Amino acid sequence: MTTSPPGNGPGDLGDLGDLSGDELVRVLATLANPHRLRVVAALARERMYVSELARALGISRALLQVHLRKLEAAGLVTARVEVSQDGKAMKFYEVNRFAIELTPEAVEAAERTLTPPGDGPGGETKGSK
Repeated sequence: MTTSPPGNGPGDLGDLGDLSGDELVRVLATLANPHRLRVVAALARERMYVSELARALGISRALLQVHLRKLEAAGLVTARVEVSQDGKAMKFYEVNRFAIELTPEAVEAAERTLTPPGDGPGGETKGSK
């Protein structure tokens, strides 16, 4: 898999060409949700705190938190707690820079590193639930 060069910021994912097949599936599955795609798009424009982002997207903070946790687990966003001037802790999110170029060759390379079917917990195939 080829990627564009990683940026120099602390939140950059680095070389996504090193993702295993399972990691690539997780990142792509995370981005396949329209709410999460909107979150990444909004954070690509500017970093925001949770309440501000929920208002901008027109979704509840509870629903947003679910999506932010998944984006963070996939390494696509980073959170940082900052204290406002009035002493209130505010959790800011920003998008990590990333680029994935999917080519047939990249898919073939990722496929070689996928967890074999039946190797999931309880003998289940990953993603079969």
